Amino acid sequence: MANLKVDGKLVEVPDHFTLLQAAEAAGAEIPRFCFHERLSVAGNCRMCLVEVKGGPPKPQASCAMSVRDLRPGPNGEPPEMFTNTPMVKKAREGVMEFLLINHPLDCPICDQGGECDLQDQAMAYGVDKSRFHENKRAVEDKYMGPLVKTVMTRCIQCTRCVRFITEVAGVSELGLINRGEDAEITPYLEQALTSELQGNIIDLCPVGALTSKPYAFHARPWELNKTESIDVMDAVGSNIRVDARGREVMRILPRLHEDINEEWISDKTRFVWDGLKAQRLDRPYVKKNGKLVAASWDEALSTVAQAMKTAGKKVGAIAGDLAGVEEMFALKDLLASVGSGMTDCRPPMSGLDPMTPRGAYTLNTGIAGIERADAILLVGTNPRREAALVNARIRKAWRKSEVEIGMIGEAGELTYPYTHIGADSAALASVADGKHKFAKVLAKAKNPLIIVGEGAVTHAGLGKQAGRDVLALALQVARNADALRDDWLGFGMLHNAAARVGGLDIGFTPHNGGVCSADQIKLAEEGKLDILFLLGADDYDMSAMGKAFVVYIGSHGDAGAHRADVILPGAAYTEKSATYVNTEGRVQQTARAVFPPGEAKEDWAIIRALSGVLGAPLPYDSLRALRARLYAVHPHLARLDTLEPGQAAELMERAGRPGEFANAPLGSPVRDFYLTNPIARASKVMGECAQLQAGLKQAAE
Repeated sequence: MANLKVDGKLVEVPDHFTLLQAAEAAGAEIPRFCFHERLSVAGNCRMCLVEVKGGPPKPQASCAMSVRDLRPGPNGEPPEMFTNTPMVKKAREGVMEFLLINHPLDCPICDQGGECDLQDQAMAYGVDKSRFHENKRAVEDKYMGPLVKTVMTRCIQCTRCVRFITEVAGVSELGLINRGEDAEITPYLEQALTSELQGNIIDLCPVGALTSKPYAFHARPWELNKTESIDVMDAVGSNIRVDARGREVMRILPRLHEDINEEWISDKTRFVWDGLKAQRLDRPYVKKNGKLVAASWDEALSTVAQAMKTAGKKVGAIAGDLAGVEEMFALKDLLASVGSGMTDCRPPMSGLDPMTPRGAYTLNTGIAGIERADAILLVGTNPRREAALVNARIRKAWRKSEVEIGMIGEAGELTYPYTHIGADSAALASVADGKHKFAKVLAKAKNPLIIVGEGAVTHAGLGKQAGRDVLALALQVARNADALRDDWLGFGMLHNAAARVGGLDIGFTPHNGGVCSADQIKLAEEGKLDILFLLGADDYDMSAMGKAFVVYIGSHGDAGAHRADVILPGAAYTEKSATYVNTEGRVQQTARAVFPPGEAKEDWAIIRALSGVLGAPLPYDSLRALRARLYAVHPHLARLDTLEPGQAAELMERAGRPGEFANAPLGSPVRDFYLTNPIARASKVMGECAQLQAGLKQAAE
């Protein structure tokens, strides 16, 4: 720690702080354009100038000077800096005058208007007239793909975008070329950016040079109602802000959460909003004479109730990737009222059985804890496709200390170097047996981390035992590496669906003689299951459900709705308050930003209404009452935004090398990052991104 005076106020700060950070710790506001806490120091804009006592007789760039660089006074007095002297004010005004020489007068038509750093700082440090009358510089706009719109004449060369794409996203596709007045930011190959995090450069740009192409000219920030919520496009649980006008979501922005997404979000999270209004189910439908016909709520619920009364216990339910905890809990109660335990929230033939301890299916270190690992083994997962922000955390850990990373599974570009050990269970067994050299890397590490993908424990062709064997082998690797300790539980699972951990937590798995999702579909095909509820479940083989009566509760007209005999329109994640548990086991809740379209209702309310028509109403009439019952059964769901790692002893019991096991391929279940759920598949923007990526992949081959 170091002591210094900022504008006469004595403060104590870490000696690695920059002067800019020290000034902010003292409560002084420092303007900046190029500096960002999560990026390397560039020192380009010179807007953060301050005066240093005892230093050179000129202003200093506070972002590029460290506290340890300051000299104490002649008698040992703490060093001093000033942020508001006449010299500092004049210097900043001079910098602003230079910046505005070439900046166009686009404010009335610029999408950054109202949220522009340059606009804000010009109010404080700008002058009413310029001494420069030369023609303004013009720069050709660049093509960066379907997500980022460019007006490069506005660019002030702060290089935030370049540093983010290179350092955080790990894709060196953007750079600054030429010098002086010819300098410009450009994609090196003049092609679309390929990073799944590229949308964050829109937030980073301090001017209107980089803006959102899908959102362009749709709304102004002061027109929008802002709602803090949670993302469900993957299992990360990124904190977001949903901006809406009327009943329409206009854009989605990141919200700061240091332990989950920092201040970034993936492109799917940011740009999927147009899918929220496409292919929507806005009224009930009942199939008559082989065709779905619009119906009233009374008719639709009565049709389902009549079918359930004749089906008895032969009723099953499968929850999809976007289902909230409340609706799964209500649907489980509904099936229990008719004596059925056929519920499932897992992919077909998952090795996560109902008795799996919680620590075996959550990321026990937490997402932020990845940075503490000094050796990482990825098993059957491609984090870049499944959870782009987790991949960014792994890259951050690698950049910080060059963590050694091993991969078992399908090889691919992960934005950091890794050792490819193999692609199947045999490769994992070689590490468990200590035969592969990476076993020694894990053994030497102080905090080794084994991350198992959901695809590694799900093998539809080989059965559930194959997944259980992989889980046991991975835990054996963790035990051999001494990763299953009370002070460091270096084992976790990376899920790819927002609903998965919450469903496992409340036991939305087979019970009381029930069977899994794959077996439910098989029973339906054989005519042994009369009714099958699909709670937003679309990623299953709909043609294999035979003549079963299918009830689809969801928000979009995807595969499940096409197969359904009755459609009960539900609400999307921006239209309801619902609980989700992310891949690290952190409980969070969405908030309603807009109302569901047409006659659609919140999913739990649909299930409660159906129970009333059945004559056995569920014991809650409001969301508050439902949550009270939920918290009574599962108390940990009431502890919002807390991380509760599993028990090391429970995982030690599960560890072990199977004598014989099926040599299962360990690949990622996510083939296309942009089209993983009904909302994404309804999005025109996501479709364009998927098409572009497919074209680039084909060209590379």
